[in-house]
Amino acid sequence: MNINENDIKALIDSIKKVEDEVGRAIIGQKDIVRQVLLAVLTGGNVLLEGVPGLGKTQLVKTLARVMDMSFSRIQFTPDLMPADVVGTNIIVRDKLGNSSFEFQKGPVFANLVLADEINRATPKTQSALLEAMQEQTVTVGKSTMKLPQPFMVLATQNPIEMEGTYPLPEAQMDRFLFKLNVKFPSFEELKGIVDITTSNVTIELNKVITAEDILKMRSIVREVPIAKPVQDYALKLVLATHPESEEAPEASKRYIRFGASPRAAQAIINTSRARALMEGRYNVSFEDIKYVAYPALRHRFFLNFDAIADGITTDALITELLAAKAD
Repeated sequence: MNINENDIKALIDSIKKVEDEVGRAIIGQKDIVRQVLLAVLTGGNVLLEGVPGLGKTQLVKTLARVMDMSFSRIQFTPDLMPADVVGTNIIVRDKLGNSSFEFQKGPVFANLVLADEINRATPKTQSALLEAMQEQTVTVGKSTMKLPQPFMVLATQNPIEMEGTYPLPEAQMDRFLFKLNVKFPSFEELKGIVDITTSNVTIELNKVITAEDILKMRSIVREVPIAKPVQDYALKLVLATHPESEEAPEASKRYIRFGASPRAAQAIINTSRARALMEGRYNVSFEDIKYVAYPALRHRFFLNFDAIADGITTDALITELLAAKAD
């Protein structure tokens, strides 16, 4: 694909318009919005974690409207079954009374799927999304069906310490491109949220880009060059999460139980390209790697009991790894 300066400028302008339009309905959380858009540009799934009431669901619904994509919401509950997610075969009768099986598509057949409170469902139901998130297909019986393009899952979850939650399986966590921690708003942001939600004013959102635009943007992002030293920095960062690796600093050997998978390296490289474009550059810098390292890694390596006892968090450890690899 031949990319010119006009293509890059058009992409940057479009993303800026999306950010501005989303900002009309979502007060604050600018960094969260930007990181979700990085996932949109690279075709990854996003896990949003935070206590109830922070606007996680509202953010996903707003994005669907602004980007003019088909949208479906799955409210995960303990009694939700896999067929409620992907669909099932049902018996239908024609006018002559003959019976046949027909596949009834589930809510996963949409461009943007909101898996709301995903960790309130059982692991069996959570795993129903695995194929959709990775291969973007659904298999029922002997039939495999492709999901509409572009496709991505944005899941919300409450902190695991809260009542009625199940931990997500490691295999499913790894299929999320980013894990984003949604923080409580500041005083000014909270005031803005209250002003909007407790008045009679209705915000009408405009459709800024289409599904076809997103697919074109993804093609442009994949063409962004990355220098070998920058790529090596990203790869060594992933290896540093493995305590048995030669690249692992002392902190990894002491606190990490097992490290990130190769998907972590893919996530960092792909999203750093998108971040470079959003910053108006056509090349990836070390700063782009550092920016995307936190959401790309924080859910992909797991701490041991020593880390928990010493109060070490994944983000604090990523900061140490970045500093060690910068030396």
